[in-house]
Amino acid sequence: MTKKEILKKYFGFKSFRSIQEKAIDKILNKESILVVLPTGSGKSLIYQLPTIMMSGVTVVISPLIALMQDQVANLNANGISAKIISSHNSFEENNQVFEELSQNKLKFLYVAPERFSNNFFISQLKKININFFVIDEAHCVSEWGHEFRDDYRKLSLLREMFQYTPIATFTATATKSVQEDIVKTLKIPSKNILKTSINRTNLFIRTQRRVGAGKKQIKAFLDTHHDECGIVYCFSRKECENLSHYLNQNNYKTLAYHAGLSNNTRDEIFKKFKNEDIKIIVATIAFGMGIDKANIRFILHTSMPKTLENYSQEIGRAGRDGLNSDVLLLFSKADEISKQRFIDELPQSIYKTTAYNKLQTMYRFCITNRCRHQYLAEYFDDKTTPCKTLCDNCVDEKKEQTDITIQAQKFLSTIYRTGERFGQNHIIDILRGSKNKKILELNHDKLSVYGIGQDFSKEEWSLVVDKLLDMDAIMIEGEFRVLKLTLVAKKILKKELLVNIDKKLLQKQKVFKEYKKDDMKNPYFEEFRKLRYEISKKEGVPPYIIFNDKTLNLIALNLPTSKDEFLSINGVGEMKLEKYGDIFMKLAKEIKEKNE
Repeated sequence: MTKKEILKKYFGFKSFRSIQEKAIDKILNKESILVVLPTGSGKSLIYQLPTIMMSGVTVVISPLIALMQDQVANLNANGISAKIISSHNSFEENNQVFEELSQNKLKFLYVAPERFSNNFFISQLKKININFFVIDEAHCVSEWGHEFRDDYRKLSLLREMFQYTPIATFTATATKSVQEDIVKTLKIPSKNILKTSINRTNLFIRTQRRVGAGKKQIKAFLDTHHDECGIVYCFSRKECENLSHYLNQNNYKTLAYHAGLSNNTRDEIFKKFKNEDIKIIVATIAFGMGIDKANIRFILHTSMPKTLENYSQEIGRAGRDGLNSDVLLLFSKADEISKQRFIDELPQSIYKTTAYNKLQTMYRFCITNRCRHQYLAEYFDDKTTPCKTLCDNCVDEKKEQTDITIQAQKFLSTIYRTGERFGQNHIIDILRGSKNKKILELNHDKLSVYGIGQDFSKEEWSLVVDKLLDMDAIMIEGEFRVLKLTLVAKKILKKELLVNIDKKLLQKQKVFKEYKKDDMKNPYFEEFRKLRYEISKKEGVPPYIIFNDKTLNLIALNLPTSKDEFLSINGVGEMKLEKYGDIFMKLAKEIKEKNE
């Protein structure tokens, strides 16, 4: 079969995207390559398709069990044999996989990088016909990358152990220095770096200063994503638990996911999310890279990630099916300061300097007035024009400012009158006239500033703090996060410097407009989604393994009732037609007859 025949039969597509065909040709020509493509651009197809045309097995090295399980389920659903060797398998199960490999029954073997430190595993690999290796999430190879892993770095030994076997490497997030380090480490010709624009034209990107804990902002955002799948990323385990509880109390069905849970509990939560028994996961970054769920419609960060690489990787989990998706980052100046403290504790090195620079760049992304897609592209040595419709800075009208100089002076005066010895919450309590025990014991209720800030809520005072931190008018010091005044604060107190803030932040109404969504609400989409869910339960696979939302939407719009009509839909191949065609065409026919 030709490449295009395989593309349609097994994957359901009529044509290749971007640099897919060029990369496939290099693999078929037994060349080692580095492919840099944004998430959702079809990286996996680049190595899966040529394997079908080649003898032997492809060994795929991937960082997460969950990702490998998804890939294997997808391949098996398309009639392609694939298995995993992992610590989650029993000894007998892993031996069975080796047996199938020796009998040439598998086309794909998925393993974690740690496996290559095992001499027995290496000896078994040397007994089979490996056509090429695949290294997914290849930025982990580079010590300049944001998720460098020593086990990945050791994969350079593949060149010694399997001297004549080519390596195909893939990543969505690699700056120029990271790309150069990957090809040098794995001895890939620099002419074989294949990349396209990292621009994700189906993501609507926005940032917003966090008000207090941000719970009202989070709920307002989620209210625009009713019955959709998404991830809410939090900074700590405690925040995950508290926010999940808050959202459940407000009629959202969520589960918290973090490293403090047992492996079995985390696996069960991830399974429920994949199978759409739960729509929203509230997680720390322990909900790691490589999530292959295709229909995640939104990603929300409750605080600022430490690098743009992390951020890009995390928002890349939205919209993998190509449909429009929404990402929101809530941030404050305090996020930058708290993360800087962790870097401060590192020994002096180039890595430490790089970490500071990456953190500052991340914060500048949060506060920039430039197109966010363009900002991201330039960071990854890419070029693009302003998106015009896909980020808050391009869409929003000019932000109206309001003067909060008086409130700023009140806050700074309170810090001064309490001897610069207290944190944010205590200062706000004084301004709002709190009668808590600590204030009364310290006689802070006798201060002239006591109760002069009751016109502002705690959340509004938190915005004032963020603004003052952003202006470098105050600093946070020590374990107890004590507030200290700077020379800028003195200028504000002397009325030599005004303090302005975005007026929207002080408004009480919801602040989120719905982004432009695809026409997913056609009259029949929900009927087909229900059918897909029922089939997924019977087969024990996630619904998107059967058909992703994009393909399902096309089925609902076109209502195919013949094999030719069904095959003409993008995402439907011969294997899916054979397996699911009759039951979906039956529903399409019933809908047509009902509406005649």
